[in-house]
Amino acid sequence: MSNQVNNAQGQPPQGMPPKGQPGNGPQMRGPMGGGRGGGPMHARINSEKPKNIRKTLLRLVKVIGRSKYFLLALLLTMSIVTVLDLFGPTLQGRAIDTIRIENGRFVVDFETMKQVLAQMLVLFAVSAAFTYFQSILSAKISQDTVFAMRNDLFAKISHLSIASTDNHRHGDLMSRMTNDVENVSNAVSQSIASLFSSILTFFGALFFMLRCNVIVTLVAFITVPMTLLVSAKLAKLMRRYFVEQQKLLGKINGEVEEMVIGYKTVVAYGKEPETIERFGEISEGLRRTSIRSRVFGSIMGPCMNFLGNLQYVLVAAFGIFFVIRGKMSIGNIQAMLQYSKKFNRPINEIANQYASIMTALAGAERIFEIMDTPDEIDEGRLEVSVKDIQGNIEFDDIRFGYVPEEPVLKGLNLSVKKGQRIAIVGATGSGKTTIVNLLTRFYELDGGKIYVDDMDITELPKKTLRDSIAIVLQDTVLFADTIRANIRYGNPDATEDEIRFAAKTANADTFIERLPDGYDTVLTEGGSNLSQGQRQLLAIARAVIANPQILILDEATSNVDTRTEMHIQQAMLALMKNRTSLIIAHRLSTIRDADKIVVLRDGVIVEEGSHDELLNRKGEYEKLYRNQFAGIAT
Repeated sequence: MSNQVNNAQGQPPQGMPPKGQPGNGPQMRGPMGGGRGGGPMHARINSEKPKNIRKTLLRLVKVIGRSKYFLLALLLTMSIVTVLDLFGPTLQGRAIDTIRIENGRFVVDFETMKQVLAQMLVLFAVSAAFTYFQSILSAKISQDTVFAMRNDLFAKISHLSIASTDNHRHGDLMSRMTNDVENVSNAVSQSIASLFSSILTFFGALFFMLRCNVIVTLVAFITVPMTLLVSAKLAKLMRRYFVEQQKLLGKINGEVEEMVIGYKTVVAYGKEPETIERFGEISEGLRRTSIRSRVFGSIMGPCMNFLGNLQYVLVAAFGIFFVIRGKMSIGNIQAMLQYSKKFNRPINEIANQYASIMTALAGAERIFEIMDTPDEIDEGRLEVSVKDIQGNIEFDDIRFGYVPEEPVLKGLNLSVKKGQRIAIVGATGSGKTTIVNLLTRFYELDGGKIYVDDMDITELPKKTLRDSIAIVLQDTVLFADTIRANIRYGNPDATEDEIRFAAKTANADTFIERLPDGYDTVLTEGGSNLSQGQRQLLAIARAVIANPQILILDEATSNVDTRTEMHIQQAMLALMKNRTSLIIAHRLSTIRDADKIVVLRDGVIVEEGSHDELLNRKGEYEKLYRNQFAGIAT
């Protein structure tokens, strides 16, 4: 059997108060602490403090290390390229020293020059070949790292609790999956090779410089403390801007996503100017932060270049002094000047790539933040199969609130026997949908127990519990796939006959067969190429094919016309036969045949009974019924 849930986010229900905005009042449930914040109307531009770069870097290295064989090959290749590159200035110096003046005559040792030039030719050819392989290995490692991070992140999101995803803007989650991972990819492909090569070059150049002249080498060291000081100061200024930049980029994506999803509502209420203004505020924040981060990132390069050129001048000046004293050759000066550039290269490389590195680390921090979020807990260890579930449900002193200080259910008690049809009614915010969220363990209880067949649902494996339940929600979720695949989603092993039977039971077969491609019709995202009523019928067909022990209908017929509703009610009666059914309804006309109607008010049950019994009591239900049909009666 397969679980049927038509709202992947769990839909914060009627009991969810509207004031859980970020930074205001009590925080919503969920370890992420992001807060849905009441949608786009409550977007905020918040800065974020710098996080532990060292820890993030170490974790990123571990991810990169999964491609250890390619990484080892890359490091070996880079080592060879670096060593070959370090021999270049020495050979050039030897070539220059074959040209000299003896006794006022210009003398060239052509034999030695030809040998040195031939060695240089071979060296540069081999270096070019290894550099080519280095680029291939670097691209391989980069894409493998992205592949691993993206798969890990997607798998992590798939195992988060509904509370976690409800409390986090979905556009920001998508931004972490796309933008942040891509920034890591760019940094890995561009920076690993150059940084490792720079470190090797630093020590290699130091070795060759010491061979040429120790004093000149010490002179070259004068600029190193200055370089470290300047880079540390600029790095401190830059760090927080790159983190904030990534966070604001996530907010931008969240705004765009909410605009697209809620476009009809925005247009219907004429809120286009406010939406544009709100987007502009966040975009302006991103613009300012991006400019600051790029300005500081751009300053780093020129500062490092200036200090590198200062070092070059010092080496040249002292080198000339030693040449005049006869303690160095012209070739040695040329080699020292080149080695001084290579000696300064590591800091320059870091400076020039600091912007992309910081952006990547900020993105990696955001990715690891999701990875560190606790998975949905599943302590169920009972060895129970779906077939063992009978459908008896007991709610014992249930207490729960989406915000701790504002409980939605306050000591609710309800007993449902196998095969019973229980209707749950009440005003908006009374906690009707919350009961469903707790039964399916989308959220965890604050107090009390829920039992299915005398088994505490926390002791049942969540897959077993959810596979025994089919849910049809008011907000239908359909996937960008064929109608056949969307119905089969309720039971992947269903045959063609079972699919058609489910469609017929849900009264969906008539409109499906009128479509040009029938069951092979491909739906657009969310099924937007169907009417709302047709989407609801497909959701019901999906529940039919799931063949559950427990059926939950949360406003399942709210989006269909009265005539179609009558057909669905007949189909639902057949579907609910011998199944425990919980029916949440605002239309009281749809629940007259329920075995028991439960009336909720302020998180507690105030009335129970059949439709006629409750009307005769002239209590809460009779008041709801009279108010709903007052217009019809007149």
